[in-house]
Amino acid sequence: MSKPTVAILGASSNREKFGNKSVRAHLQQGFEVYPINPKAAEIEGLTCYKTLADLPVDHLDRISIYLPPQLGIKLLNEIKAANADQVFFNPGTESEELLEKARAIGIDPIQACSIVDVGMSPGMLD
Repeated sequence: MSKPTVAILGASSNREKFGNKSVRAHLQQGFEVYPINPKAAEIEGLTCYKTLADLPVDHLDRISIYLPPQLGIKLLNEIKAANADQVFFNPGTESEELLEKARAIGIDPIQACSIVDVGMSPGMLD
């Protein structure tokens, strides 16, 4: 069976940031991880992609977002086009406006920490 896939929008090479902890947590839990950051070439040894559209896969099980709401809003159409099974808006990434717009275009937002969802605590990754 193939590994579940996740794109981490707002992945970071800074190991103190949640966008990095999420990459490591998903890797440790057996996910195929695709970091998305237009300013990085690689994160945690993985090739980093500039946009969701650049990914080499046709389907994502999950997108986990670590971006401020004003940036997330601008990417909603791209997130929708990626057609992932789950879209996690991690704490601090959501706003009422973003959630309303996401629902309006057919995204069912999950407001939760994706690190906790895979059975880990962000503190385990310090």
